[in-house]
Amino acid sequence: MKQNPKTVRMWMIICLLFSSGLATLENDRDFKMCGIWRHGNASRNLKYDLKTGCEKIEISANESTLSIRGSITAKCTRSSSIHLDSNALQNQSHFCVLWEPLLDLLIVEVNGNNHILCEPKGLQGSCCTDLSLGDQENASLYGIVKGSTHGDIIRSDVMETYTFKGGSINCKERFCKEASQKSRGANMIEEVVMKSNTTGHVDLPCAQSTVIEMEEGFTGLNLTLPASVASNMIPSVYLPPCLKSKTNIKSKVVCTYYKEQKLFQVGPSDSTLLGDIVGLSVENEIIKNLPEPVKIRFHHIPLPANCSGRCVSWDTRKDKEVNWKYEGCNTFKINERETECQCYHLTYFAILVQVKPRATVRHLEALTFITAVCCALSLVSCVVLFYWLCKHRKVKKNQTSLVHRGLVVAIFLLCLFFILTGTIANVGNKTVCEMTGALLHYSLLSTLCWMAVEVFHTFLLVRKVFSSTPPWVFYMGGFGLPALLVGILLSIGNIYGKKKIVSSENITGPYHMCWMLDSDKSLLAHYIINIGLLAVVVSSGTVMLFLVVKEIRNRSDWKKINVAFLSIWGLTCLFGTTWGLSFLDFGPLSEATLFLFCIINSLQGFFLMLRCYALERIKKKDDSSSGGSSSETSKQNMLHTHENS
Repeated sequence: MKQNPKTVRMWMIICLLFSSGLATLENDRDFKMCGIWRHGNASRNLKYDLKTGCEKIEISANESTLSIRGSITAKCTRSSSIHLDSNALQNQSHFCVLWEPLLDLLIVEVNGNNHILCEPKGLQGSCCTDLSLGDQENASLYGIVKGSTHGDIIRSDVMETYTFKGGSINCKERFCKEASQKSRGANMIEEVVMKSNTTGHVDLPCAQSTVIEMEEGFTGLNLTLPASVASNMIPSVYLPPCLKSKTNIKSKVVCTYYKEQKLFQVGPSDSTLLGDIVGLSVENEIIKNLPEPVKIRFHHIPLPANCSGRCVSWDTRKDKEVNWKYEGCNTFKINERETECQCYHLTYFAILVQVKPRATVRHLEALTFITAVCCALSLVSCVVLFYWLCKHRKVKKNQTSLVHRGLVVAIFLLCLFFILTGTIANVGNKTVCEMTGALLHYSLLSTLCWMAVEVFHTFLLVRKVFSSTPPWVFYMGGFGLPALLVGILLSIGNIYGKKKIVSSENITGPYHMCWMLDSDKSLLAHYIINIGLLAVVVSSGTVMLFLVVKEIRNRSDWKKINVAFLSIWGLTCLFGTTWGLSFLDFGPLSEATLFLFCIINSLQGFFLMLRCYALERIKKKDDSSSGGSSSETSKQNMLHTHENS
């Protein structure tokens, strides 16, 4: 006997509901009330009277009738009676009332037999849910024993009536919120769409689906997935004829467009999902090893030059952690705005964008903000410190103040151009950005060169006490050499311009700045000039720091903890040894090192100001306590002058 396909499909829905235990029944949004119906031995009936609304539902029982009546449905209005199979030797029956408001589905199960009182008619927007216990009526002999909701016993004695009152909510929004909090939220959405017993479009706030029935003779189908807003960026899908099973007269395929990535796990740490996610599934079938692939064409913004996109599918096998995998899909780049995925199985598909090693910056937004704030503080500090050094240069007639002033000016320029570079890259033209990049590079080289001058000058103080170096030597080393190097690079051309820095958290929204480009010539200049000069400054500064500490550690005031700390920290900033943190950006502490590097070096002007202020106070305190006398040797005097300057 040939069964009605609609009846077969309905029984499949019922089996799915009960085999999964109604996966979403863990939430109060759905309702499940069970109990033991104590009745007589005569014939028995199931009566129901259901109306639309959101007031209450009454579940009652007597000697011969189990009754369900009330107004909780969205569209279902039915009133009838169903004769139940009876056994003269049986005087009690187990029953459950299951209500799924999102589907407007009401099922009563009696002794394992399922009776659908309200069939699913699509997904409901406003529905009656959160059913709470209301009035109850006792019974003497016949009625409901051990009534329970979601497995929790309400009353163990015999009750004639249980009343439950509900409230109206937006079921779709609540369902999406629940799905986003589950590890397999996308699976929940797919299952609900399957249960909705509809064809065509199914809309949810978090996903939009198209349900298609494939009948005999299915020749394939091209479709554009539905979306909440009209856009030319919506993915399109081709379903091959081989999707239709030969054993089933009809098959239902669900194509779902997900715009919220929080329903899925993120990819590896060095990659990110491009945006849209497409889910494909066939009702009650696992589709794999297709002879002809399904084709999903994604539309997207152009990817940065250092990024590559590959098609991935979401591995939903329950025996392992859910993740994205490359197997089973081929990637075809149509153009810079379109990528086609050809896959031989059905699941969830997306494009995973990977960036070349070391091409992204971790925590770029946070680092940019922190560095900008610290640079602004250093700018103000440099102005104050430069004024103080100029004010005291007549009092302290030595070259230490001159060298400090040069370093302060270089740090001021570096902080200023770093703050401006992002804005100019976004609003300035090509020439302005090129010149800004050159000036930023010049200020960086000048800062490093003045640190090298600090090291050289300190060496003269330690080894040649009475030597006097012409000031122009310091100016040529601190300002002249960087100008020469940048001038040579400008004459070569294609060195400076707008540079994209890609964040590992958001590769589609890169940060722009005016700096050295990614060309081969720029990279060569970077490694030879920037890295080479940095290595020289850090290594020589470290050696000089040990020499100075060794030279002055026997002084009486060195034994004071505050003097020792300020001396070491001040010389560390002067000699540029803190810039050596850039060579430690690897291993498990790389992120902490990156933040320390940005914070310490962008605050260098502020630290120098604090150092000068603190050492000046210590000097005044020592002078007042000693009455202005000193027993230090000439070398110690010059070192002390260098420290306090």
